[in-house]
Amino acid sequence: MSASLNHFLLVAAREFRQIAGTKGFWITLLILPIAIAAGPIVGRFIDKSDTQRLMLIDRSGREAGAIRQQFDLDHQRAVLSALSRYTERHHLERADPQALWAQHGRWYSDADVARFVGAGGAPAALARIKRVAAADTPAFDPPKPHTEVVPVPAGIAAAPPERIDALLQPYLHPGEKGGDKKAKALDGALLIPAEFGRGGTGVRLWANSRPDADLVQTLQGVLTRDLRTGYLRANGLSPAAVQTADALVPAIAVSAPPPGGGGKEQVVIRSLVPLALAYMLLMSLMLSGQWMLQGLIEERSNKLLETVLACVSPHELMYGKLAGSVAAGLTMILVWVGCALAAGYAGQGAIADIIRPALAPLTSPWTILAMIYYFLAGYLIVSMIFLVIGAMSDSMRDAQSYLMPVILVIMMPIFILMQVMLRGAGGAGITAMTWFPLYTPFTMLARLGTGVPLWEVLGTCAMLAVVIGIELMLLGRVFRASLLRAGQKPNFAALGRLMRRERD
Repeated sequence: MSASLNHFLLVAAREFRQIAGTKGFWITLLILPIAIAAGPIVGRFIDKSDTQRLMLIDRSGREAGAIRQQFDLDHQRAVLSALSRYTERHHLERADPQALWAQHGRWYSDADVARFVGAGGAPAALARIKRVAAADTPAFDPPKPHTEVVPVPAGIAAAPPERIDALLQPYLHPGEKGGDKKAKALDGALLIPAEFGRGGTGVRLWANSRPDADLVQTLQGVLTRDLRTGYLRANGLSPAAVQTADALVPAIAVSAPPPGGGGKEQVVIRSLVPLALAYMLLMSLMLSGQWMLQGLIEERSNKLLETVLACVSPHELMYGKLAGSVAAGLTMILVWVGCALAAGYAGQGAIADIIRPALAPLTSPWTILAMIYYFLAGYLIVSMIFLVIGAMSDSMRDAQSYLMPVILVIMMPIFILMQVMLRGAGGAGITAMTWFPLYTPFTMLARLGTGVPLWEVLGTCAMLAVVIGIELMLLGRVFRASLLRAGQKPNFAALGRLMRRERD
C-alpha cells in the first residue's frame, strides 16, 4: 500500500470516528428505528376515531329503527367493499370465487349487502380466506362504523321541544357548556317530531361543528324515503307496489384500477422509494456535512491543522475528510433503509403494505445502479461545498454566514420538487432542475420511479461526472489555499482568484 493511500485511509477513518463519536450522530441514527418500532403503539393512543356520535330523539316512534338499519347497512357495505379490495390486493379470490367479495369492479346494492350479511358477513369470509392466505399476508383491518347512535337521556327524551336546545349544549360542547369535561362530545343530535309524516316535517339537527355531509345525506335519504312511502300509500298505491318502487335501483358496474393501480395512486407508490432516497440524501447531507464542517473549524481554531498537515498533504486531507463524511452519511442511510426493509418484509400492517408495493417497480438492476450513482454524486457535490466553507471559516459564526444561504438554495427547490412529483406533475421546471448539476441527483432520484428516458439518465450521469471533476479541481484549490489563511474572509473575487490558482 502506497504512503499516499495509507494517509488517505487514516484521515478518512479519523473523520468517520470523529463524526460517529458525537451524540448527535447516534441520536439521528436511532430516530427512524425508534419511530418505526413505536409508530403502531403511539398510533393507538393518538388515533382519532372518525365515527360520528349521533343522538336520535325520535318522538314519532317510527324513524329511529329505519335510521339505525340504514347505518348498519352502510357499514356492512363499507366492510364488503374493503374486503373486496383486500382480496384483490393479495389475490385471495380463489378462497370462494362465487362470493360477493371475490367479484370486483361493482357497486354493492342493498340486496348484495343483505346477501353478504346473510352468508355470515366478514367473519365467515375471513374464515374461508384464511385457508388459502399465505403466512405473511397482513390481517384484514375492517373499517370502523361511520355513525354510532348513543342513548337519549331521560331528561331530554321527555323535555318539550323548546327546552331541547339548551339541554343538548353540555353534550355537544362538554368542556364549554358546564358539562363533564372528560365526557366525549356528541357530533350531532337529531329531533324527529311526533307529527313527522302526518303533515309535519320539522326535523331539526344540532351539530358541534360543521355537519358531516355523509351523515346528513344518509338521514335525509331515510326520512325522504319514508315520506314518499307514506305519500304513495295515501294516494292509493298498494304496500307491495310501494315496496317494489323502493327496491328499484340501477345496477352500476364500476371500472376502477386495482389497489395501487390508479393514475395518481400509481405515481405516488412508484415514486415513494425514489422520493424517500432523495429526502434521506438531503437530510444526511445536512447532518453529516455540518458535523464535518464543525470538526474542521475546531481543528483550525485549536491549531491542529498545522500538525495534521505536517503528516499528510492537503490533497490527502481533503479526500480523506470527504470519504469519512460520506461513510458516516451512508452508514445512517444503510441503517434507515435496513429498518424500513425489516418493517416492510418482516412485519405486518400499514408500513408493510406501503413498502412492499413501493419496491415492486424497482426490481431492475439498472434502476438500482442509477439510484446509487445519483446518491453518491449528490453526496460528493454538496459535501465538497461544506468542506470548503469549513476551510474558509475561523468559527461557526463565520461558517453560518456561508452555510445558511447554501442550505436555503439547496433545500427550497427540492421540497417544491417533492410536492410536484407527489402530485404526478412535471413540466419545464422539473426538466430544468434535471440539468442543473446541484439539483440533478435529487431530481433524478425523484423521477426514477415514474420512468425516465435512457438518454436523460446517460446524459445526466456524464454531466455529473464532469461537474464533480471540475468541482474537485476548483474547490480543491480553494480548500488548499484556505487551510492556513486565518483571519482572512475571502469575497467572491478572492474565491475566483483562488480557483484559478494552480496547485502548489
